[in-house]
Amino acid sequence: MGSKHLNTDINYAWPNAEIGVMGPDAAIKILYKKLFEEKNIDTEKIKKLEEEYKEKITNPFVAANRGFIDDIIEPEMTRIKLIKSLNLLESKRQSGISKKHGNIPL
Repeated sequence: MGSKHLNTDINYAWPNAEIGVMGPDAAIKILYKKLFEEKNIDTEKIKKLEEEYKEKITNPFVAANRGFIDDIIEPEMTRIKLIKSLNLLESKRQSGISKKHGNIPL
């Protein structure tokens, strides 16, 4: 539930994960809006477009290749990977930028 873009330290995904802002069904309706409006699309074509979207966009292997996640792990390895990651980050210290002023309502 994190992302490198949100400054998370470590990101893992399972092989069957969908990584994206929205699910394939909603994305297809937006991307192919004209076809839906014209009613020129049948359920078979919708399924094909959704599968294509999953394969090319929300696939965790694509995300890993682009550097959005660190590793693709098997579900049974989740606990071990999380424990190792938490141990790695246990002594992490992060210094933030000092505040120039308070946040009081004026």
